[in-house]
Amino acid sequence: MVDLQDHRSLFYDSNWTVPNILTVFRIFITPAFVVVFFSENYLLALILFVVAGITDGLDGFLARILDQRSKLGAMIDPLADKFLLLTVFICLGVQGWVPFWLIVVVISRDLIIICGLFTLHLLGVNIKNKISPTIDSKLNTLFQIVLLLTILTANTFEIGALTGLIIILVYLVGFLTIFSGVRYVILGFSFLHTDPGDAK
Repeated sequence: MVDLQDHRSLFYDSNWTVPNILTVFRIFITPAFVVVFFSENYLLALILFVVAGITDGLDGFLARILDQRSKLGAMIDPLADKFLLLTVFICLGVQGWVPFWLIVVVISRDLIIICGLFTLHLLGVNIKNKISPTIDSKLNTLFQIVLLLTILTANTFEIGALTGLIIILVYLVGFLTIFSGVRYVILGFSFLHTDPGDAK
């Protein structure tokens, strides 16, 4: 006789939760954005970016409400966000809508953080429960999204009045990107002085 309880347990223990499905959907939105953007279908590209943003907020909300947090979700959710944001930054940069220096700053920050985490791991520092997004890092991500959304909106609907706001956001994102990046580097160096008994 089939034990329905076992099947329910299997379902809830599975990584294929609703939040994770939304995250995977967001990952597939990214290449779709690239295709429609370079096809000059800017309205659809804007819609895809907004949909991706909605799924980002929704998957976190559902993970809490449905109690469907998972190790897979914790890993792929931030990766999906970075994949999307960096891709959109590069697309807009190729089009000349985002300053080249800002793209270099954004990409360099993420590469430095990734290399730093990898180095700490090689040195035997257990960073799993020690590093969490800082307030400035969250603000940086928020204003990156606002900047990209504003630029896409301004160019899709040819709203010249948003130029001033875009300039302000560009420099604000630049500052937050550098500031949060330096904070993570300092935090990473602090782990090198951690007592070996506390590092693992």
